[in-house]
Amino acid sequence: MTATLHPSALPPVQAVPVPPGTVIYQATAGAQFADAYLVADQHPARTPLQAWLDVAQRTPAWVRGLMWVRNKAVRLVGLKDLGQLQDGHPPASGRALHDARSYRVGDRVGIFRIRHLSDTEVVMGQDDRHLDVQVSISKHHAPDSPPTVVLSTVVHIHNALGHAYMAVVTPFHRVIARGTAQRVAAYGRR
Repeated sequence: MTATLHPSALPPVQAVPVPPGTVIYQATAGAQFADAYLVADQHPARTPLQAWLDVAQRTPAWVRGLMWVRNKAVRLVGLKDLGQLQDGHPPASGRALHDARSYRVGDRVGIFRIRHLSDTEVVMGQDDRHLDVQVSISKHHAPDSPPTVVLSTVVHIHNALGHAYMAVVTPFHRVIARGTAQRVAAYGRR
């Protein structure tokens, strides 16, 4: 059983532009949707991928429910059933699922495939015929300022189905992304 933090214990989140200088920023060119959420990083020594793995293991029940509904609905129009954010897929290394050191570019984590992996940023993505989505967790620590972490999303839409899909999911995405940014900052490794 995982502990749930009271909302007042979660760090405040600020909507920001996708940070220039990050790998995901390069994907903003031509994107039809991009957003990012910044929060104080309470665990600056933890890698971005480990932060994602720690949070994905604690995906709230209401998010799992929304993903279940999403997966059932999109199959009706021929899109991919992505599974769940917390789904485990054995990394190519054969090592532990919940240890970021086990993963390499190309490995699958939850609904995403790792596209870029460094000590300061992980970019994960999922492509489908209606749109391509990329999600990044990037760590920032400028001199004379506290460390921060930014959760960014960039979407390239391919067709009318992609536009319709984004019109429906964008309000949910914003709530989920903001909450995920808070949990990335709040939860340390178990």
